[in-house]
Amino acid sequence: MQRHQPRRRLPGLPCTSSYKKTLPFLLLIPTSTSTGMCRESAFAAAVFAIIDQGDEVILFDPSYETYEGCITMARGIPVFVPLDPPHWTLDPNKLMQSITGRTKAIVLNSPQNPTGKVFTKDELETIAEVCCRRDFLAITDEVYEHITFDNEKHISLASFTGMQERTIITSSLSKTFSVTGWREAALTALRSPPEYFESLRRDYELKRDYIVEFLAGVGFKIQFKPQGSFFLFAEIPESCPLSDVEYVTELIKQAGVVAVPGRGFFHKKKFSQEDCCYQKRYIRFAFCKSNATLAAAAQRLGDLSEATGCLKFHSFDRKDA
Repeated sequence: MQRHQPRRRLPGLPCTSSYKKTLPFLLLIPTSTSTGMCRESAFAAAVFAIIDQGDEVILFDPSYETYEGCITMARGIPVFVPLDPPHWTLDPNKLMQSITGRTKAIVLNSPQNPTGKVFTKDELETIAEVCCRRDFLAITDEVYEHITFDNEKHISLASFTGMQERTIITSSLSKTFSVTGWREAALTALRSPPEYFESLRRDYELKRDYIVEFLAGVGFKIQFKPQGSFFLFAEIPESCPLSDVEYVTELIKQAGVVAVPGRGFFHKKKFSQEDCCYQKRYIRFAFCKSNATLAAAAQRLGDLSEATGCLKFHSFDRKDA
C-alpha cells in the first residue's frame, strides 16, 4: 500500500494557489498548509461543502466513476446527461430536460476522461447560461487542462460572464507535471519553465497519434480522435460479437494488453427510450506510457491480427456480458 508523506509546504516553493497564476476564480486546490491534497479529495470536499441531502447534481455521460460516488456519499442525487456519440457532443435539449427544482450543481470535466473530449466554446456557453439563469453552482475538473491536441485550447468554465463567483475548480499537479503518485515531486516541478507544458503536450500528442494509428490498423473503429487528456475511447470492431468486458478479457489473456471496459463510465439516464447498445461497444486505452511500452502493445496486437488487419482471438468462451 502506498504511503504518503505528511502534508507540508516544501521550503522555497510558492503557495500552490499560484499554480492558477492570476486567475481570480473560486478555487478548490491545495493550500500552502496542505500541499499533499489530491484532486479526488478536492472534488469530494467541494461536493460535501455544497450538496445537501436530496440535491441533484448534473453530470455528462460517459463520466469518470469517482464523481457519482462522491455525490452519493454526500446524499445527493447524480443525474446523467448523455453526450451523443461518436463525437460526444452536448445536446442542449437533453441538458434542459435533466433540470428539476432540486438541481443544485453541474459537474464538468474538460478535457474529459474517458473520451478525450474538449468541450467547445458553444457548449461551455450553454452550460454557463444555464448555471447563471437557474442559479446553479459548477464544479469543474480541469486536471488535463494543459494536455490538449490539434490546436484545441482548454477554456475554463469560470472564465465566462457570471461564472467566476459560482465555479469551484479542481485540478492536479501530479497529472499536469506527469508525476502521478509523487505529489511532492509535482510541487517541485512548479519551478519548471513555461516551455515544459508545450513539451508535455507535444509528447502526448505523438503518443496519441501512434496509438490511434495502430488500433485502427487492427480493426478498432476510431471515429473520435482525442482532443485532450491521455485517454482514447475506442469502439470495438463492428464484425466482433464480443462485448466490451469480453473483449478486454481476451486482450489480457491473449495479448497481455490491458484496457478498461467502457460500460463502467456509463450510467442510468432519464432518457430510457434511447438506444444505449453502444455502451457495451467501447473500451478505454491510456497512452500515458513509455514509447517502449506502446510499441510492445502494438507488436502484441499485431501478432494477433489477421491479414485483413482485424484482431483474431484464438478461442474464447462467450458469457452473458
